[in-house]
Amino acid sequence: MSNPIEVRSLDRLPKGGCLIVPGRLDAHQANQLAASLSGRTITWLVEETGTLTEDLQSFLQLSGFQGAAFSKNDESLPDVGKNLEPKIAGNGVLIFVPGFTNSRPGTFCRIPSDILRSLCQLELPVAPLDISVPGETMLQIENSARLPSAILNFGKAIPRGQATIARYREALLSAAEETFSSRDFLKGSLAMAVLHGLKKHSGTNSLYDGTDDSELPFEKILGAALALSKEIKLATKKKRVGIILPPGRGGMIANIAVLFANKVPVNLNFSASHEAVRSAIRQADLDRFVTADPFVRKVADFPWPPNRDLLFIERILPQIKKKIVKWVLLSKLLPARVIAKLHGIGKLKGDEEALLLFTSGSSGEPKGVPLTHRNLLANVCQFGRQLDLPHDTKLLGCLPLFHSFGSTATLLFPIIEGLDLVTYPSPLETKRLAELISQHQVNLLLATPTFLRGYMRRVNSEMLSSLKIVVTGAEKLPENLAKSFLDKFGILPMEGYGLTETSPAATVNLPDPAGENGLPVIPSQRFTSVGPPLPGLAVRITNPATDEDNTIDQSGIIWMKGANIFNGYLDRPEVTEEVIDANGWFKSGDVGRIDEEGFLFIEGRLSRFSKIAGEMVPHETVEAAVNRVWGLDNETERKVAIVGIPDEKKGEAIALLSTIAGPAIEQENLDLRYKLLDDGLPALWCPKTIIPVEQIPVLASGKLDIKGCEELLANS
Repeated sequence: MSNPIEVRSLDRLPKGGCLIVPGRLDAHQANQLAASLSGRTITWLVEETGTLTEDLQSFLQLSGFQGAAFSKNDESLPDVGKNLEPKIAGNGVLIFVPGFTNSRPGTFCRIPSDILRSLCQLELPVAPLDISVPGETMLQIENSARLPSAILNFGKAIPRGQATIARYREALLSAAEETFSSRDFLKGSLAMAVLHGLKKHSGTNSLYDGTDDSELPFEKILGAALALSKEIKLATKKKRVGIILPPGRGGMIANIAVLFANKVPVNLNFSASHEAVRSAIRQADLDRFVTADPFVRKVADFPWPPNRDLLFIERILPQIKKKIVKWVLLSKLLPARVIAKLHGIGKLKGDEEALLLFTSGSSGEPKGVPLTHRNLLANVCQFGRQLDLPHDTKLLGCLPLFHSFGSTATLLFPIIEGLDLVTYPSPLETKRLAELISQHQVNLLLATPTFLRGYMRRVNSEMLSSLKIVVTGAEKLPENLAKSFLDKFGILPMEGYGLTETSPAATVNLPDPAGENGLPVIPSQRFTSVGPPLPGLAVRITNPATDEDNTIDQSGIIWMKGANIFNGYLDRPEVTEEVIDANGWFKSGDVGRIDEEGFLFIEGRLSRFSKIAGEMVPHETVEAAVNRVWGLDNETERKVAIVGIPDEKKGEAIALLSTIAGPAIEQENLDLRYKLLDDGLPALWCPKTIIPVEQIPVLASGKLDIKGCEELLANS
């Protein structure tokens, strides 16, 4: 017997007649939907080219309700809508029945965009209906027996004649977010999820440390973390514990041990300035730091705390070897709940702080971003279900743990979901990383465009032949780099998008599902976009000049809402109020739009726009044009950066920082202007001046260091 189907938000369904458009529908869901509409006249509506499953066809024929059909190719769809009006007379409803398509699990809308467009052109009142199947978007450690087989949640209705693809998608995203955010597992403990993951996958998964080619099975990681957690509890009474370690077995064990000690890991950025590091330590109120002797020697210029405050992991673990062995054995025998009770694991949960990260400080002092148990459980689930990886997948973990993508995607995700992890302490040593990819037949590579360039320069194409998915983030993926990578390695890098504040993944492109039987394919990638929103994330767009809502297909400031969105900055209520509104929407500070297929396009960072004579000018677009006309597209290092400067007449003007400017600056600027105009750049967007610099400041992730650029500008 299948689990029950829940129907929610029926009060949003117009009391008068309307067209109900579910994002997907099977026979069981259709039956429950019809039952929930008792007392209303129902007519099933199909598009004549759609293909229905046998179960659904059979149900529709036996349901006892009328049917109607239309063609997406009809030249006068508004007239078709008028002909359908009698079907929704009084309180009658038309229910559109989506045809069967090829799509990835977790895809919230399985209606091809051309059919969506034709439905909108019928000019009927539309009631969007999200149908979420929790079994498709669940953690490996969840119990599917406790989940409803589907949740039907009505979104905000769209009045007659106002339906567009953008309005429909926005309403459906919001309804799907409500459903996902109500899931019970989000109230749980991240530490318990890690404990369950390590125990469940103890005999099947391992960490392979590329520094010495050692293998550490999950069962040994669990034993070591349990034993070390006791030492951490004895070492400090503080809420948080600093960790200064690169990716590897030490970094993983330290993070898990801190969680098991009911404390909050704070992975410190050892590539940041001394000022930024000291600020993070002060803000986090840290008095103990887990690190290792070799790493202390390797990054000697780090502002290390006094030796008495350092917990050297490679010294402690040998001293507690007997305890580790004991817990390895006990963890095989005891249920997770008993282990948790013996260690006091899982006391912190839900909206309590689980992990503290700091922003890069690219535009000022680093801000503390406390991510909750709810945030991180949500994002591991969202990211994992969207990827839908086979259990034998191997993931390369070389991204720093002080970056949210490194801590969530290459530490928590493989543990909870049960994937082998191959680690290496630096993403820059691409030749060694390629050797590890080849040696362990790694399937999934998470990187930044900056790091991909290293593979292009130093690696033979055969060494990456095992890769099935390459995902990039942190900075824009240039088209020429993606195509060059595809030409050399035979795999197209997919761009994703996220922020520390979104835990971090928000969208991701992934390979399209295989087309079968000639059925339509719901695409999961769109080149130059950053992909569709992950399951359970709602998006809206506002006008940057007026703050009024745009439809999501109009360019503007991107706002997001979901269980993965943080609750606010550490001890910075005034800054939090600037980015999180009363309804829980997070203002990303990025500018973009969503197209008709549901893909998000990022057009720039709001802080990287200049308002010139009332017009918003995107710095990244101007940089791309300069790189293009100067032939810098294939350069591995940044040669130019656009910054805004004050201008008496127009409020602001564009300046170009350049490492290749010669002595004849005025002539170079004039020549550049002509080239940019010929390339189609508006005159208002052309740089007013070129400022020669020795180097363009960048962060360790490859992002432009905006604060560093402003300092160069001030000193020029």
